[in-house]
Amino acid sequence: MEDTQLIKGILEGCVLGIIVHGETYGYEILNMLSQYGFLELGEGTLYPVLTRLDKNGYISCRKAKSPLGPVRKYYSVTDKGVEYLEAFKESYCRITQSADAVLFGEALPGKRKGER
Repeated sequence: MEDTQLIKGILEGCVLGIIVHGETYGYEILNMLSQYGFLELGEGTLYPVLTRLDKNGYISCRKAKSPLGPVRKYYSVTDKGVEYLEAFKESYCRITQSADAVLFGEALPGKRKGER
């Protein structure tokens, strides 16, 4: 199955979930996402997400010289971003619980399993 569409829907929240723990930069975010199992992500997927988050005011970006070479963009979460992340997590939990119930055959509220 093509995971791309599913991943796109949750990537903003996951990226914020990493940045909220402290200022970081793109390569480090990709590395963390990879450690969590998002193995197929590349810069071409991450940087548009970071741009969108910045444009919406959920993260801030500063440029600083890297100890290893060229200037890096460092990202941190804004207060607005913290609020958005909390709302995202609530929505994510509600949606995944509903999807799990449908996909894995849980009973509807007030019904027994297999009864419609």
